[in-house]
Amino acid sequence: MAITGNKGEWSETYAFLRLLADGKLFAADEQLNRIGNMFFPIIKIIREETRGTPYEYHPDPEAGEVRIFLNDEQLLCLSAEEFNDEAILLYSQIKYGTSAFEVPRTEAFIKRIFMTKLKAPTTDKSDINIQIHDVNTGFENVVGFSIKSELGSPPTLLNAGRTTNFIYEIKGLHPSDINQINAIETKNKLIDRMTAISEKGGLLSFAEMENTTFCNNLTMIDSQMPIIIAEMLIGYYDKNITDCMGLTDYVSQINPLSCNAEFYKHKIKDLLCAIALGMKPATAWDGTDEATGGYIVVKTDGDVLAYHIYNRDAFRGYLLKNTQLEKGSSSRHGFCSLYQEGGKIKIKLNLQIRFS
Repeated sequence: MAITGNKGEWSETYAFLRLLADGKLFAADEQLNRIGNMFFPIIKIIREETRGTPYEYHPDPEAGEVRIFLNDEQLLCLSAEEFNDEAILLYSQIKYGTSAFEVPRTEAFIKRIFMTKLKAPTTDKSDINIQIHDVNTGFENVVGFSIKSELGSPPTLLNAGRTTNFIYEIKGLHPSDINQINAIETKNKLIDRMTAISEKGGLLSFAEMENTTFCNNLTMIDSQMPIIIAEMLIGYYDKNITDCMGLTDYVSQINPLSCNAEFYKHKIKDLLCAIALGMKPATAWDGTDEATGGYIVVKTDGDVLAYHIYNRDAFRGYLLKNTQLEKGSSSRHGFCSLYQEGGKIKIKLNLQIRFS
């Protein structure tokens, strides 16, 4: 059966080929530009499609070749130029591909180098495991990186679900307003319902989160993180501010915790970074990163750059400047309808974050 994939899936294979061709992992700044000549030499990339069968791909830029091993036995040695040629061809196919598509030449090549899938199965957020030479410490640890691509549609950073609902009490409304507001079924019903609440004098006050696990995960970042996000959601749904940078400014102006603007900026960067590197809403989180190396981004021009632990601040800045909130399905995730509970009128707002 032919291998098919979308732009994001093929981009992971492209990153794999490009890194082996270069033998280096280049670092990025907040604007997703290369930081001069800052890079991490790649010792090997480890890929395990079948448990107990880890193939190791060793690039050697000086010799201009890539050697492939299994259980310390060399299986194949190809020129780095061949990897470069295949990466260039795949990049051109990804740029113009639509939906799920095949790339027969790339499929033939990756099967030749013992790859049968576009994505190797993992249990964490890592998409690729690389042993790099750390010029700062001299260590050569194997670390996992998550791969994101700018070649396709912007990927989600945090997927919506009932787990990401925030519950608010609405003060200033009469119970007779509930059915009238819930009856709004316009094209922009979520915005129009929020507008109707405001016009009737309703004020939202954060009460709690729907999911205890997600709440606990957020408080691992900061005990007041649920309050900060709750204000971001009001800014998004009620004020129609979409980008995370603008929402950070909004929360700073509201100032629910009586702190300075830099505090909110720092905490929201912490939130985005935690999500990017492993924190999931429905899974208890201990504060550690699953993608222990960081993030690799495939740029629109084909460059492959990384945010490693040593340029984590640049990564945090990149996330803040390149993410936005968006609305998931209100019917599927059960939010933005008014209801009564314990004599109080309430509403749920949902958190979903996507790269912009």
